[in-house]
Amino acid sequence: MIQPILNQIQLILNQKYFDNTILDYLISIGIFVSSLILVRIFKIVILKRFKVWAESTKIVTSNFIISTIEKFIIPLFYFSAFYFGLTYLKLDPSVTKIIDSAIVVIITFCILRFITIIINHIISYYWSKKVGVEERITNLAAISTIVNIIIWGFGLVFLLDNLGFKISAVIAGLGIGGVAVAFAAQSVLSDFFSYFIIFFDRPFKIGDFIIVDDKMGVVENVGIKTTRISSLGGEQIVFPNSNLTNARIHNYKKMGKRRVLFKIGVTYQTPLQKLKEIPVIVKQIIESINDTIFDRVHFQSYGDFSLIFEVVYYVIGPDYNKYMDIQQEINFRIYEEFESREIKMAHPTQTVSMSGNVVIDTGKDKELIREKSLCKKADI
Repeated sequence: MIQPILNQIQLILNQKYFDNTILDYLISIGIFVSSLILVRIFKIVILKRFKVWAESTKIVTSNFIISTIEKFIIPLFYFSAFYFGLTYLKLDPSVTKIIDSAIVVIITFCILRFITIIINHIISYYWSKKVGVEERITNLAAISTIVNIIIWGFGLVFLLDNLGFKISAVIAGLGIGGVAVAFAAQSVLSDFFSYFIIFFDRPFKIGDFIIVDDKMGVVENVGIKTTRISSLGGEQIVFPNSNLTNARIHNYKKMGKRRVLFKIGVTYQTPLQKLKEIPVIVKQIIESINDTIFDRVHFQSYGDFSLIFEVVYYVIGPDYNKYMDIQQEINFRIYEEFESREIKMAHPTQTVSMSGNVVIDTGKDKELIREKSLCKKADI
């Protein structure tokens, strides 16, 4: 009773359609369904546990990894399940070729998309650590576009090669075209690569006060081709990036402390004892002001109309306004101390001795004083 039924079932299963038996189709469907079940188990068990673990550890990139797996790896698993089911069947060579080509296209697309997302995420993460938010927003899109073009270009060449196209002529044409473009856009490419040098080396960033040759100002934007600086006069100075990588740049924002040198001139009539007091007075003034480091003060030289003292100290921090406020405070207090001790600051004067007469020359009245002295001598 059972045997005839089994024979009938076997007869049905052995029936062929398109060179495959019904049993082959059932096994193919079984492979596909089994693969789908494995993918579901991966999503429910492994991926879900990974999400729980990522939330507990609070890893920065965990959400990115999970979303990337869900967007690209899981769909690739589903397609693989469909492909493994078809491989069990005997298919027409033309159909097999179409399926193989579709597999290459889909896998290449998924891999390239996965690579671009990973690289863009790494660039964005590194960028956020190295530069400010404003600079990241203005330049990250351009960098990502360039990276995507390069990756997809190589991926397209790889895809065409695997699909059986002869790409040697295409590569040769691209090489010749690339050389021509490189010569035509030499300055643009130079600025472009200089941008990457600035990005990775970080000689300055947005907000830094820099001096390049005889130009100075605050960095406003670092672009793919040019860097823009707001000068002290208010106008915007645009530098090609290649000029900045080849120039000597003074970055005052990176100063830990600013060295300050200034000179004081007192009159030749100042007594010796008061001259010896000047270094002590200046030292006490500087040391009493916050955020300063005293270095030295010396009676440096005999000037044309004054006795010159050279003072050196340091201001902690790069802020220029802070430096000027401190220098102003020092100047006020030196003036106050000198006035209280009757130490006179020198101003440009010249003493001319003529036959016992002494003439003091001050600035533009020199010739008039000389003439009066000569007239007085003649009268005598």
